[in-house]
Amino acid sequence: MLDIKFIRENPDLIKLAATKKHIPFDVDKLVAVDQKRLEVLKQIEASRAEQNKVSDGIQQASVAERAMMIESMRKVKEELKKKEDELEEIMKTWRALMLSVPNIPDMSVPEGKDDTENVEASTWGTIPTFSFTPLDHIELMEKQNFVDFERGTKTAGFRGYFLKNDAAILEMAIWQYVMARWQAKGFEPMLVPSLVRREALLGSGYLPQGEDDLYKDGNDYLAGTGEVATMFYHSDEVLSEEELPKKIIAWSPCFRKEAGSHGKDVKGLIRVHEFYKCEQVVLCVASHEESVKYHEEITKHSEEMMEELGIPYHRLLICGGDLGLGQVKKYDIEAWMPSQNKYRETHSASYFHDFQTRRLNIRYKDKEGKLRYVHSLNNTAAATPRLVTAIIENYQQADGTIKVPDVLVPYMGGKTVIGKPFRS
Repeated sequence: MLDIKFIRENPDLIKLAATKKHIPFDVDKLVAVDQKRLEVLKQIEASRAEQNKVSDGIQQASVAERAMMIESMRKVKEELKKKEDELEEIMKTWRALMLSVPNIPDMSVPEGKDDTENVEASTWGTIPTFSFTPLDHIELMEKQNFVDFERGTKTAGFRGYFLKNDAAILEMAIWQYVMARWQAKGFEPMLVPSLVRREALLGSGYLPQGEDDLYKDGNDYLAGTGEVATMFYHSDEVLSEEELPKKIIAWSPCFRKEAGSHGKDVKGLIRVHEFYKCEQVVLCVASHEESVKYHEEITKHSEEMMEELGIPYHRLLICGGDLGLGQVKKYDIEAWMPSQNKYRETHSASYFHDFQTRRLNIRYKDKEGKLRYVHSLNNTAAATPRLVTAIIENYQQADGTIKVPDVLVPYMGGKTVIGKPFRS
């Protein structure tokens, strides 16, 4: 959410933001509704002042005057009730429009209508070559009894799965490695709820636009990222500047309907309804320079992790049309998937300025004692089982076994290879 004063003073910037993000939004309508809101508010305040004036005068009035004044007050009350009802309806429209205002993208964000026009910013690693025909993660994991899709579908429906044996241990090893790695970098570890209230999703910007991709039961939802609960943790709080930056590494189960993705990755573990994430969340002072600094930092953390795992990747600079409503700038990191001969997304790093924190009312008191909204950022540290599939495919060996990346060996009970040979 943006400041309404900023919107009033900069409608052309909002129009440019909507155009660059390819988001339909009528800022002129919002400004007109806001003007009407202010007019009715002024009328209500005048009616309340008149009501108070009459109430004060009744005590000193004569009996005859009182009757006239009471009748006058009745009319004022009736008019006040009409105006309050009118304001209530105006506020419904005003709030809905305010929740739909797109944030202003950074100047460095490239033009583009969708994800086909994102720009490759960097690459790392050598694309693996194999002396044998590599298998995709589905065939390889089924042969090793690492996954059961049939019983997963029987139990959980479409995209259901059971992760088994060394693959389950590998996934848990990734979590332990990530949590330890980020903790060593000064991030506070947290296990956060997946079941969240609607307010948490509204505050972090996933509602109202993302409603179709969420599992829900009344006012309770299953979140698609630990960012939602982690951001809500400090809602309606005032922090001190000395507490900032706050850096959190949050682990949680995650749930997404993957609405509109039927036909994409129908098989396998790339796109599933239930998965797990370690999420980086940063709250910092209200400074564009600080936001940019931490955006680069949290992106670098994930890139370094991919390098430690030895998985080739590239970093994309996301174009305007592929940015979310609240994002100022975003990078995606994509891991090389040998079976698909292309990179697939494993991380998304974004910063929002105060877009989320205005919604969540997270503020801090600066050194001059002024209350300001903090800035927020987030980035995936690891999403599983998608990261498991990248390791499985890139580290497969000629006999069908899978080498364990060196950094994960301590979390695998010392195992350097998983699976059994099934071919020579």
